[in-house]
Amino acid sequence: MNGILVILVLLALGYAFGSGAERRHYKSILEREEALRRVMVFSARVPPDLHRWRESRLVSGSVCVSADYFKAFVAGLRGLVGGRVTSYEGLLDRARREAVLRMKEEAQRLGPCKIFNVKIETASISKGGENALGTVEVLAYGTAVAD
Repeated sequence: MNGILVILVLLALGYAFGSGAERRHYKSILEREEALRRVMVFSARVPPDLHRWRESRLVSGSVCVSADYFKAFVAGLRGLVGGRVTSYEGLLDRARREAVLRMKEEAQRLGPCKIFNVKIETASISKGGENALGTVEVLAYGTAVAD
């Protein structure tokens, strides 16, 4: 009985602290997205009027994320019945947005610029045993061109 109580308390603490950290991260992401909105991102391979750009450079941003035990627990329960694993969707959304922000921050050092041919890659970098939490890397990269 005590073991179950300890597990429930730990899950509740994990949920509370994880939710708080996630809210703070989303707030930070929203503030930084607003600050970097002038750095535009395009999937087009080649910028229009290629000759007018004074400088171009490869820029990238990457982030590694790991699921917390609460998200892994909820995902495990969802795995029993199937369906969307929403506990991981938010995690990946934050990781993608963070990677793009880091790429934009690197590009901003060029001055006023735009980023073309943007790609986003996701890779699993940790696939331990049954009890290991999965870790993924999200990499955003593109060609920054400055006026």
